[in-house]
Amino acid sequence: MGSRASWMLLVAVMFVLGSCTGSRTAVSNTAVVPPVSDLVKPKNVILLIGDGMGLPQITGSMYMEDNKSVFERFNNIGFHKSNSSDNLVTDSAAGATAIASGVKTYNGAIGVNARKESVPTLLEMAEKKNMATGLVASSSITHATPGAFIAHVQSRDDVESIALDFLKTPIDIFIGGGMDFFARRKSDDRDLIAELTTKGYRITDFVNQDISNLDITTTKNIGYFTANGEPLPVSAGRDYLIPATNKAIDFLNERSPNGFFIMIEGSQIDWGGHANDANYVISEMHEFEKVIAAALDFAARDKNTLVIVTGDHETGGFAVQPGSKLNDIKVAFTTKSHTAIMIPVFAQGPGAEAFRGIYENTAIFDKIKAALELN
Repeated sequence: MGSRASWMLLVAVMFVLGSCTGSRTAVSNTAVVPPVSDLVKPKNVILLIGDGMGLPQITGSMYMEDNKSVFERFNNIGFHKSNSSDNLVTDSAAGATAIASGVKTYNGAIGVNARKESVPTLLEMAEKKNMATGLVASSSITHATPGAFIAHVQSRDDVESIALDFLKTPIDIFIGGGMDFFARRKSDDRDLIAELTTKGYRITDFVNQDISNLDITTTKNIGYFTANGEPLPVSAGRDYLIPATNKAIDFLNERSPNGFFIMIEGSQIDWGGHANDANYVISEMHEFEKVIAAALDFAARDKNTLVIVTGDHETGGFAVQPGSKLNDIKVAFTTKSHTAIMIPVFAQGPGAEAFRGIYENTAIFDKIKAALELN
């Protein structure tokens, strides 16, 4: 790599891999990560999930950005094993449920375990601790990843039931697409926007108000819909994820003396992988890196915020090919589905050391739960 920061990132990754060689017993006996209980506790956690984002997507994004990457700002790096309970190759629902609730479950499950029993999520636990909570996504807010942090349904396809579960947890702010699943439902004639408004929410949308004008000084909880269904790709004009991230973080930071928990998803990295469209993947990655930078900038000012970035799985078998040049890479794909490679985890802030090493995806839940002292 060209820069000193890039070299340090490579060394850190190789250290993680090198420290985990040998037998399974040797790994556990030689771990250098301090116990979570011994680490400084953050007040806030910002969890960012790049759907379909693995090391190949991060690498491609870096080489298409003049060999620079926001991930070079992280000092603590690990890897998680992304498999679900019934498949080495996970889907987003099982992957998100593992992170949100700490259980391996079957592909397609949202907030339920392999026996189809509801399991509590980090967001729900944070609410019980009177923390402020939020979800932001560049997909519909009922999509698999955001849905797994607030809903409990047996199938990710049951998006209208996922929408119903937003009535059960008083999340402080949510921003994403999928307004039709709340207001123009096919399974019943309920108007969930009206019901949320009755519960004290201030609900608005892209038709009535640009995200830049969203008022976050209100004392009410906020819901903002960015599309009737799924939002556009960033290359087609979607432009809300960065301002939504800044507004949501600033809003939550003023909501509770007990801190906040927010999950922000770069949803469409995955969709570019499924389409085997390298330009789609890279454009979504470049936007997501700006979102990560905004979170890191807030954390640097705040001093009490832990920022964690990971993916749920890799999509497409993305590979930078021979003949690639800086800012002009050649990409090949091995599949239009997901792959089973390990996924990097980056952490910065109080307690970030806990995220070093190699572990199951469910351990991300355990580490965040311990960091925020959730029950």
